[in-house]
Amino acid sequence: MTQPNPDQHLEQSYRLAQARYAALGVDTEQALALLKSISISLHCWQGDDVGGFEHSNRALGGGLVATGNYRGKARTVAELRQDLDEAYRLIPGQHRLNLHAMYLDSDTPVPRNEIQPKHFESWAEWASTHQHGIDFNPSCFSHPFADSGFTLSHHDHGIRNFWIEHCIASREVGAYFGQTLGTPAVTNIWIPDGYKDTPADRLSPRQRLRDALDKVFEQDLNPLHNLDAVECKLFGIGSESYVVGSHEFYLGYATTRQKLICLDAGHFHPTETIADKISSALLYVPELLLHVSRGVRWDSDHVVTLTDELQAIMHELVRHDFLSRVHIGLDFFDASINRVAAWVIGTRNALRALLVALLEPSALLKQYEREGNFTARLALQEELKGLPFGAVWDRHCQQEGVPVGFGYMDEIVNYETRVLAQRA
Repeated sequence: MTQPNPDQHLEQSYRLAQARYAALGVDTEQALALLKSISISLHCWQGDDVGGFEHSNRALGGGLVATGNYRGKARTVAELRQDLDEAYRLIPGQHRLNLHAMYLDSDTPVPRNEIQPKHFESWAEWASTHQHGIDFNPSCFSHPFADSGFTLSHHDHGIRNFWIEHCIASREVGAYFGQTLGTPAVTNIWIPDGYKDTPADRLSPRQRLRDALDKVFEQDLNPLHNLDAVECKLFGIGSESYVVGSHEFYLGYATTRQKLICLDAGHFHPTETIADKISSALLYVPELLLHVSRGVRWDSDHVVTLTDELQAIMHELVRHDFLSRVHIGLDFFDASINRVAAWVIGTRNALRALLVALLEPSALLKQYEREGNFTARLALQEELKGLPFGAVWDRHCQQEGVPVGFGYMDEIVNYETRVLAQRA
């Protein structure tokens, strides 16, 4: 008996899907070509539970919590890169790395306010070899000078200046990556500053943060090498009542200083979606950074799944031609499951949501809206949910030479047996 040809079935499924979308005026080949050009920035901290490589045994701080103890956590720079290589191998497209300052590669401890590009040269060499751009972040947590819960807004001049120097040094490292790799690094500043209980003075810490940020950004850097972003948050563990860097603070700062604002999907009220904020923010700031996450109970940073909220975010980027002005990164850390699988599942879902958005006949939907035909708009929006985008996604994976469908799990199980299990 002749065995069925899987490739032939994929081809047949794709041709049927192509015809369905063509009937709505959507060119699937064009959508796939655009999807191939989009890079997602994978976050290094998923690979080791936000531990970093500073030769320190300090516990994770700054209101950050990684739950679980799944086997195979990366313990060295080399192991983290090995795991990243495996993840990139299973994700279609060419993608970036989002790196924190505490992941430096140095044989000796380096104070955070003294980090230099030389401490990240091996990262640049690795990225150049594999054609990954690198984004960067100062690490304003898990440090003795962050134990009070305050960093850039600290009332003590010495501590505040330490973090200012750290952020300045981080911008220099970001610019180094951008210049070396030929693609600008987005250097994003997030701080945990805030109070657990109701403060008596909400103003002074924000004044200090504003002035500290002005000092951090005092030196202009080439935007071809470095792009500055600031990240807001509603509340955190240990800062439930007051966060200095609120959304309102950073939106005002980014607008007046023309910086990127980072919108994290888990940093707002549980019923609040960042999808609705994108078009408003981009009226006033040059570009956006998105941290795509999934907050099951607020900012719980679960692995990204193909939710309505995720699709709404990607629809906003595509419908308004924002892809050239928005940088997409992931931000979750789950230690309860295979960490490589978490990267792969989350990134593939972000890309699938982008594909769904790229396959939408947005011009037709906007036409119905302009005409006041809200019935047709709703009907078409609902019908699109049943169209065979999965066949188009399978085509993308096949073209990019990565496993189709659930096949990537076979690769991950094999990697866990060969590599991760040996780290116990």
